[in-house]
Amino acid sequence: MSQATLQTRAPGGGDTAIMVILAISFCHLINDVLQSMLTALYPLMKETYDLDFWQIGLLTLTFQFTASLLQPVVGLYTDKHPAPRSLPLGMVSSLIGLILLAFAHHYWTLLLGAAVIGIGSAIFHPESSRIARLASGGRHGFAQSTFQVGGNLGHALGPLLAAFIVVPRGQTSVAWFCLVAMVGILVLRRVSGWYAAHMRETAKRPAAAARYPLPARRTQLAMAVLFLLVITKNIYTASLGSYYTFYLIEKFGVSVQASQVLLFVFYGASAIGIFIGGLVGDRFGSKAVIWISILGVLPFTLAMPYAGLTLTVILSILVGLILSSAFTAIVVFAQELMPGRVGMVAGIFFGFSFGVGGLAAAGLGILADHQGIDYVFRMVSYLPLLGLLTILLPRMDELR
Repeated sequence: MSQATLQTRAPGGGDTAIMVILAISFCHLINDVLQSMLTALYPLMKETYDLDFWQIGLLTLTFQFTASLLQPVVGLYTDKHPAPRSLPLGMVSSLIGLILLAFAHHYWTLLLGAAVIGIGSAIFHPESSRIARLASGGRHGFAQSTFQVGGNLGHALGPLLAAFIVVPRGQTSVAWFCLVAMVGILVLRRVSGWYAAHMRETAKRPAAAARYPLPARRTQLAMAVLFLLVITKNIYTASLGSYYTFYLIEKFGVSVQASQVLLFVFYGASAIGIFIGGLVGDRFGSKAVIWISILGVLPFTLAMPYAGLTLTVILSILVGLILSSAFTAIVVFAQELMPGRVGMVAGIFFGFSFGVGGLAAAGLGILADHQGIDYVFRMVSYLPLLGLLTILLPRMDELR
């Protein structure tokens, strides 16, 4: 791939390896299509296995908790010992988890499948985020948003594919997606080759010591604020990802297939929002995007629990567009705060924070069993208020 990589001149004097970024974004799409099969199968699993909402939440927790425990560890390790060949292995793990989901006959097998997919995600994200930054040529917002938009498109396509393939044909039809995983393995082998060649080239140059732009205490405060902001986003997103279909079915009486399509609409809007957020962040700075995204979404989240079906769909699109735009900005901001810790930052923000979202999803499932889905959606609508913490972040010119 290194010979065929299309290079374009980027701001800041570097080269943007467009084909590498697109390849890793495509693999992110595949990775998240595979893992979104889990949440997309929830209505079918609930009926087939007679599951309670707390059991649905436990499946989400198992996947995200596995990934969250491993991702920061993987990121911290690969910051010191980069592992290009680990990328195809992560996709192999996801493939195995998919097979377990397809042929499970017991709830514990579903839990095992969720855990193995989580391991694949933990291996994939830190190194992939590092590759996106290495290939960015200084256009960090563009590279991270392009990488992340692949994942969001995967999340969006998962429910749609489930609605038209898995729901009509049953649980075992999930096995067909193993072919998609194999394509991802082949592409990641090529990407890992580019990464290895890049490392060999970099090793010939004198290594520059990583230097934090701010004092340690300010860096720690800023990282804590960013972590709380991304947790806010992930808890809200986890509540929609796990229970939005049930909310639509219970409150408005839509069919399972229609609810999956509407979940696809929400995820599709989120994918567009992430890409826009990356471009705006490169132009106006990450802090501006975080302000607009986290606080700007509040009126729409507050209105959604009281809206009719049509307005709920419209509001979900607006929420997806606005709220998702913050994620790339938060990751880029954190990587600027801690240069030389790209893998660890990716592990924390892609992994650990999503694990907290999974833990919240399990708790929200218990709450939904006792108080109802509608109560849960009213409660989480206030989460974006934590966006006020953005005032504690340093200015972007201080990081430069």
